[in-house]
Amino acid sequence: MSRPADRCSGPGPEPLEQVRQSELAFAATMASRDLNAFAGFIAEDAVFINGGQPLRGRAVIVQYWERFFSGPEAPFSWKPEIVEIAAGGTLGYTEGPVTLSSGESSSRFYTTWQRQPQGGWLVVFDNGYRVCQ
Repeated sequence: MSRPADRCSGPGPEPLEQVRQSELAFAATMASRDLNAFAGFIAEDAVFINGGQPLRGRAVIVQYWERFFSGPEAPFSWKPEIVEIAAGGTLGYTEGPVTLSSGESSSRFYTTWQRQPQGGWLVVFDNGYRVCQ
């Protein structure tokens, strides 16, 4: 006789909350100055649009972003204001402000997440644009 699913622990967070928490953890890698953890959130075949000069693949993205992790303080931070999930439940979207260490809002980010077969979410596309002050 098979055991029923563990009903005490519940089904876990809904996909929308999983994506929100993934984005928050991704942003926390900048604050903690942890480039290796940052890399762990990026899909192997991800594309960062990078102002029309695409960075293709995790290795290229991490090499480019290394400059933002070099100092003792994070040059900027970000947090999701909008989080959405596609109807199929395998794609997520986050958007929100990027804030300079001075506290000034400099741009907005737009990130597409993909649910992984083994669980968790990885960034597959990322973009951002400066905001007018």
